[in-house]
Amino acid sequence: MTVRGVDAGFIRDIRVDTRQIHQGYPFSLPVVAWLASTRGLAFSPGVTFLVGENGSGKSTLVEAVAVACGFNAEGGSQSFQFATRATESSLADHLVVGWGLRKPRTGYFLRAESYYNVATEIERLDKASGKPLLPSYGGISPHERSHGESFLDLVTHRFGPQGLYILDEPEAALSVRGCMAVLARVADLTAQGSQFVIATHSPILLSLPGARILQIGEDGAIRKTAYDDCLPVTLTRDFLAAPERFLRHLFAEDP
Repeated sequence: MTVRGVDAGFIRDIRVDTRQIHQGYPFSLPVVAWLASTRGLAFSPGVTFLVGENGSGKSTLVEAVAVACGFNAEGGSQSFQFATRATESSLADHLVVGWGLRKPRTGYFLRAESYYNVATEIERLDKASGKPLLPSYGGISPHERSHGESFLDLVTHRFGPQGLYILDEPEAALSVRGCMAVLARVADLTAQGSQFVIATHSPILLSLPGARILQIGEDGAIRKTAYDDCLPVTLTRDFLAAPERFLRHLFAEDP
């Protein structure tokens, strides 16, 4: 996978401005505390994956990166300004983004859990604006497609070259084949100068050649890891190799 340009990435790194941080959430999260204690976190100019167990803080971190880059907290492009219910943390207010030399031509934040709200805003803007918006999403309202189909329409039709794309668990609505389709599209767009930051549990997406995989440990530390060593891959492989061993443990009767 080749990324065009010497300084192809838009986001070089992030760090926490520790001058005004406070006690409690999100600074009580081990991953945020770890990030605040370091010089920052570097991103690949192509694709950076964030992996970690539920509750590790990867979605909180990805959301904060998106908001710090100017995207709407619930998702969408930088021009989306709607708010259904404010659930985002204050972390974005304390993140310092280190930008590269180039500026993205386009961008998008896909937050799987709130894409329904984004779809409603897409319909509203399509009717309210003088320029139709639905052609950029495949010509059909996301509400008239399945959740997975609407994700694929977004990545296929709305995402373009030289864009900055931040995705939070895009596999949530996708079949195995859908994940493969997204994987191929991400590879194509990266070769055309796009940059991705993706929080995921999907071994399929994580298999992207040349991607940087950052794993959040139980202590909150973020460490670069190889595909074969990251948690979603090792657990999935172990389960598929001997499901009966896991099932005996999971379904064992209490003594």
